[in-house]
Amino acid sequence: MDKILRIDMGAKGGPKMTTEPVGDYAGLGGRATTSLMVNKEVNPLCHPLGAENKLVIAPGMLSGSTGAMTGRLSVGCKSPLTGTIKESNAGGQAAQVLARIGYAAVVLEGKPEGDDLYKIYISANEVKIEVDNSMKLMNNYPLIEKLRGEYGDKVAYMSIGSAGERLMLSASIACTDPELRPTRHCGRGGVGAVMGSKKVKAIILDDAGKKHRAPKDPEKYRDANRKFVEGLRKHPVTGEGLPAYGTNVLTNVLNEAGGYPTNNFKSGVFKGAAKLSGEAQAELEIKRGGSATHGCHRGCVIQCSGIFNDKDGNYVTKQPEYETVWSHGGHCGIDDLDVVAKLDYIDDNIGVDTIEMGVTIGVAMDAGLAEFGDAEGAIRLMKEVENGTPLGLILGSGAGITGKVLGVEKVPVVKNQALPAYDPRPIQGIGVTYATTTMGADHTAGYAIATNILKVGGDVDPLKTEGQVELSRNLQIATASIDSTGMCLFIAFAIMDQEETFQALLDMLNAFYGTDLTGDGVVELGKKVLSAERDFNKRAGFTAADDRLPRYFYTDPIAPHNQTFSMTDEELDSVFNW
Repeated sequence: MDKILRIDMGAKGGPKMTTEPVGDYAGLGGRATTSLMVNKEVNPLCHPLGAENKLVIAPGMLSGSTGAMTGRLSVGCKSPLTGTIKESNAGGQAAQVLARIGYAAVVLEGKPEGDDLYKIYISANEVKIEVDNSMKLMNNYPLIEKLRGEYGDKVAYMSIGSAGERLMLSASIACTDPELRPTRHCGRGGVGAVMGSKKVKAIILDDAGKKHRAPKDPEKYRDANRKFVEGLRKHPVTGEGLPAYGTNVLTNVLNEAGGYPTNNFKSGVFKGAAKLSGEAQAELEIKRGGSATHGCHRGCVIQCSGIFNDKDGNYVTKQPEYETVWSHGGHCGIDDLDVVAKLDYIDDNIGVDTIEMGVTIGVAMDAGLAEFGDAEGAIRLMKEVENGTPLGLILGSGAGITGKVLGVEKVPVVKNQALPAYDPRPIQGIGVTYATTTMGADHTAGYAIATNILKVGGDVDPLKTEGQVELSRNLQIATASIDSTGMCLFIAFAIMDQEETFQALLDMLNAFYGTDLTGDGVVELGKKVLSAERDFNKRAGFTAADDRLPRYFYTDPIAPHNQTFSMTDEELDSVFNW
């Protein structure tokens, strides 16, 4: 990864590509690359769908190597949904392939005139940018089938569906999984709309003839990777819970904790949770000939994904994640996994964020467009988005805009991004993260659930305010670093509990790059990334007043704990004091 590919989509005479040395971004990867580049090169006051914005695509520091769990891809830009800086990441094959080709980043710049759609083919030997208007308004599944007919099965694909073309603020970027299904999404923040604004429909990544990236010290790298894998396999979360039941193992856990938002955050308990649980889902998947254990990219040893089939044994979608099951399930009062799976397929096919869309449907239900629990109503509303109707364009713009248009008082968003599947009133730590992260409401930015609920990395009482600022701060720093390595965030469970596994990760990085990185160095990298993101947001006009939850979380208690979000403004403002 010694070079950067820049493609000016708005160049006179058509798109132009240039390559340059990695320069200031040497030794970085993933979120570190995207956030530092966006901070440096994008005007924070620009329109996110205009020519000044850039879409930065970057594999992680260890992507393309033989290391386990190294297949995460980061995409960065100014978000059209939030107006903040954005890093959104996904699994799938794209990161590994792009890294083996040798690019530390692909940067889409400018904005073309006219209505032509482009596909970009990138290999180690050439870059081809071609007009292909036959792709117009194609959704991801049929689009990938069409492209496979042209480029075959030995490549990786990135694409946008009709939502990205229509510049919907919930639009995602799909990355293909090992079976070349468009199921792994850079979901949050509307990054698909930015790709759509550049008129890029698909990116084809071809690493034919390229080997794995070689570490500086192969023997030490192999040894460190072995120890790292051992640590993951012996941890109860990464070695047992996630492989057996996927991320949806959390449904029963959060429901029992009273933190499972139901009917648009009106309760913390859903009576139909058991029907949606990871345990029920895994049993159903196996019974129908699917799978409850599947890796989203090669080299994954956690295998927390799966394959969901219908009652006749036909493929429907990948195993819906916990967030998806919640957003289209309990949040909307729906307790049918088949309905959730159908909605998940629609999300992936048209290319929208499952969290944003599920929360939006719940807000629309609150406005009376359907009743809570109305499965057919939820599907009907998603079809509006798929068809690009006037109502669909509103819904596709996310929960915040939908709530304003429909006159809904209580809309669960921070910086206009929908809250994920954990109510912040009985889980104070995740509320701190929602409020203060640079990305808008985002559970992955500082996953306090680990310590508040799962008791990984310690035990901080979720109902109390004590220790929550420090917890969120430390997790946000650690996450920014992990997102830069190309590692899956789920490695955090093991490295928080096992010193030897954290050391193995450090040893992998040092063996690969010939460095002497320490734990303090990891912290400093995370702080560097967060500081760049906060600097961008400040210059974009965001202040401390934006680092708050919606008012009703402070005033309206939620069952069963009958508690409000209790963190003070002063406490929230201290999160980034380091």
